[in-house]
Amino acid sequence: MPVIEVEGLVKDYGGHRAVDGVDLVVDEGEVVALLGPNGAGKTTTVEILEGHRRRTAGRVSVLGYDPAEGGRALRDRIGIVLQAAGIDRELTAREVLEFYGAAYSRRRPSDEVLALVELTEQADKRVGTLSGGQLRRLDLALGIVGDPDLLFLDEPTTGFDPAARRRAWGLVANLTSTGVTVLLTTHYLDEAEELADRVAIIDRGRIVATGTPDDLRALGAHRTLIAFVLPAVDEPVGDLLAGVSGEVRGRGDRVEILTATPTADLAHLTGWARARGLELDGLVVSRPDLEDVYLDLIADGGAGERAGGDAAAGTTDVGSGR
Repeated sequence: MPVIEVEGLVKDYGGHRAVDGVDLVVDEGEVVALLGPNGAGKTTTVEILEGHRRRTAGRVSVLGYDPAEGGRALRDRIGIVLQAAGIDRELTAREVLEFYGAAYSRRRPSDEVLALVELTEQADKRVGTLSGGQLRRLDLALGIVGDPDLLFLDEPTTGFDPAARRRAWGLVANLTSTGVTVLLTTHYLDEAEELADRVAIIDRGRIVATGTPDDLRALGAHRTLIAFVLPAVDEPVGDLLAGVSGEVRGRGDRVEILTATPTADLAHLTGWARARGLELDGLVVSRPDLEDVYLDLIADGGAGERAGGDAAAGTTDVGSGR
């Protein structure tokens, strides 16, 4: 039995449909990342799975329970790491774990959890004296003190510096090595690539693509990215860009062209520059990375027509057979 099964999930707020027919399966021991822009429906979907919000329609199973009815039996088997948790600032880190851990039937020892999240030296310090990164690790400790079968991570490294993010990734990897299933929401593409077995991209309440990071990158394999810096010339550069067949994107003076005919477009660009005795500074030719594919998928709210998926459903499912 999958740990999470979602079919046709819908959530309406008055006249606004926040979640619009989401289907999702998460198997035991998997790490699945849910990616999407702000307002895409990530948080609402996860809150329904956690049992904190009731759905309008659809079928949902979490660890064999309907989360709307699972009650204590379900809560005893899941861990939740929110973006921010309201913890009493006068308690010590150890006291917080002892207090919250008492709610679970199979709690992990506080010292073990503190060591796992690298807070042993801060165990007897008051929460109000901890740094931002230490507080975030304490949030993670609260999520795992009940030895969960399923862990929900909501933007776990928001506000972390690069070194702290890497350490947090290591902590999550340690957890998953013990068989814990993880559903992760994040804005960071590199975080999804590092941690997730599979990625589900949600936009405007719908899952528009699912697959491994490599599977999703392959959606852009039929196109090539050409990037360069516009040269400073005393003539309009409209002819330079009008002569390419690919999609032109501008970021200041830097131009990016996503094209299915890279040979012809590159010949046009270099021919134009050569005729004027110019160099195209920063010229790069590469396959799109996961970020390029992600931005392409959410650009107009659906991937079906663009990436070979089900155009009616607007969903591309690659590599998993789901």
